[in-house]
Amino acid sequence: MDKWLDQISRCCGCDVCLEVCPTYAASGDFLFSPKGRLEVAQNVLSKNEITEEAITSAYSCPKCAACEGVCPQKIEVSKIVAEVRNRIVEVGRGPLPAHKKVIEGLFEKGNTVNGDPTKRMEWLPELFEPHQSTTLLFMGCLPAYLVKDAARYSYLALKKLGIDFMIIEDEGCCGTYIYESGEVGLAGEYFRKNVERFKKLGITKLIVPCNGCFKCFKCFYPEVLGAVYFEVFHVLQAIYDKVKRDPHLLKKIDRKITYHDSCRLGRIEGYTEEPRELLKWCGAEIHELPRARQDTLCCGSGGGIRSAFKELSFDIAKNLLNQTETKELICPCPFCTFNLSYANKNGGMDRQITYITKIVWESLKDTP
Repeated sequence: MDKWLDQISRCCGCDVCLEVCPTYAASGDFLFSPKGRLEVAQNVLSKNEITEEAITSAYSCPKCAACEGVCPQKIEVSKIVAEVRNRIVEVGRGPLPAHKKVIEGLFEKGNTVNGDPTKRMEWLPELFEPHQSTTLLFMGCLPAYLVKDAARYSYLALKKLGIDFMIIEDEGCCGTYIYESGEVGLAGEYFRKNVERFKKLGITKLIVPCNGCFKCFKCFYPEVLGAVYFEVFHVLQAIYDKVKRDPHLLKKIDRKITYHDSCRLGRIEGYTEEPRELLKWCGAEIHELPRARQDTLCCGSGGGIRSAFKELSFDIAKNLLNQTETKELICPCPFCTFNLSYANKNGGMDRQITYITKIVWESLKDTP
């Protein structure tokens, strides 16, 4: 706890974080800013002072880490917000009702999007055939039910490239939503069951199309359980590592696109040039957003805010789309794809939001 209070005390009041925070830009409310959240955290962590304003401030943060990228004091705001959420849950004031509903649905149906478990594999473009491998393609809830192109074309692209993997019908959920809500104890129980299951299946490597799953398996599992025995790769990393040996696997297709770096892959992982190189090998003409790479714009769907602060999430997504030059926007994240597609449709913005493995598959499909 002293670590986080020490970090908070380092804030020099420079206000540079206000210039990049998506929730502050959308709301103009200090409570929805990194500085506001640090003030809240100071009171919660040092005085156990948990007000309705504190709860709202903590749970409205998308944990995009844009503020951390510009903070001269290197304050880890997203981790401090996570600690505040944990404290709110410990005293029985959280999670928010919207988050509780999602978590209840997860335990009832095995996913966080209220999907019918009997329809989980409808994304699969062929009959399911059990196959044993030490690599598991773990789709995640959003690709399996709501952003089916992310699941379908990730599967097809990996298969076309000859990358060995297995899938499982009753995949379940990574559990990230439980952790993000502040229910760390419950998350640990859920994580442990997944790890035990992977061990029984002989899994030593996970490939994931979902950035929520990627972050959860790579960061939250070790944080809660200690070291885990499996490696975690985003599907883009798996595809790029294969294609870079022979870029001629991809044929040129004529497309003008804007590439959007997701917060997780772009800002936090620094995985920015490989996706662009892959898209160039596909023949795409890449346009850039005003803020890109590790300074990328947040889509507004992370950290569980879309469930509880839908309009705020919607406004952040519209802001991003308004800055997109081309009709087609390519995303490497199902959360971004889903939220931006929602904003596009409901805002009448005439954009096409495409998950990145779809364009890769379209470039691959006619090659020998």
